[in-house]
Amino acid sequence: MLIEENPFNHWLNNFYGYGSWQAPIWFIAHEEGGGDLPEEVAEKLNYFYKLHATSTEATLCNLRELYRHVAVRYEGPKADLYMNQYQYRFGSNAILHGVWKNLIAFKHGYRDEKLPDILTYQKNSFASPSEHSEAMIRLYPLPSPHNHGWYYSWLDMPKFPFLKSRTMYQEHIYQTRIHNIINKITAYKPELVLMYGMENINGLKKSFQEFFDATKFKMVKAIKQQIPQHHRADLNGTVLLITTQIPALRHQRIETGFDWEQFGRTVNR
Repeated sequence: MLIEENPFNHWLNNFYGYGSWQAPIWFIAHEEGGGDLPEEVAEKLNYFYKLHATSTEATLCNLRELYRHVAVRYEGPKADLYMNQYQYRFGSNAILHGVWKNLIAFKHGYRDEKLPDILTYQKNSFASPSEHSEAMIRLYPLPSPHNHGWYYSWLDMPKFPFLKSRTMYQEHIYQTRIHNIINKITAYKPELVLMYGMENINGLKKSFQEFFDATKFKMVKAIKQQIPQHHRADLNGTVLLITTQIPALRHQRIETGFDWEQFGRTVNR
């Protein structure tokens, strides 16, 4: 399956993630995952283009419906259990997502709510547009593979010269993306926005300070295996947290992780 120009361009300009803008908790990842194979990328782009072709603004997609249209190309021992990503993450034999489970824990810690069965919550509620509980937003929209390779330079798309490198791509779209995200924060006023896995911390802080004149950031130091280092600011009632940490273990090493439920509780003290 080929990646076509129109779906590609539409995704690039209009896809901002999943869930609901009305949600009180927003999780903003550095980029969309799942770019290991061009077929997977094309399936995502094509579905979004088909469903949201008339949209010309920042759009959040229904995660569960999109995943029904993305095939599983998993070759593990249980591969025959899953035909698509929906079955893999939301079906009767669903597998718990390594990042989502910590985001769910963080959310319940922040809201001072009892942590539910996480897999059940993932299957039934997490980032559901109808639940209005969380939004999962992407600073950069193009799906990125686990090895952080940059495959888009291989596309035969002369209209997008910035695809020659990841740096050129990020520089090309950053201002528009962060401007639209900030506008959405201003319009919907979520309780909390957690930006995780971020790289250009100083650039992000500057972007928010240019929009919110009186914004001051406080840097909170990490507590090993408990609280990740993060930067905190108040945006007229919205708590903003920015961290380089990803809510998952690095290389499956326990010493690289944090207690994200406790992190959420700490934020709300």
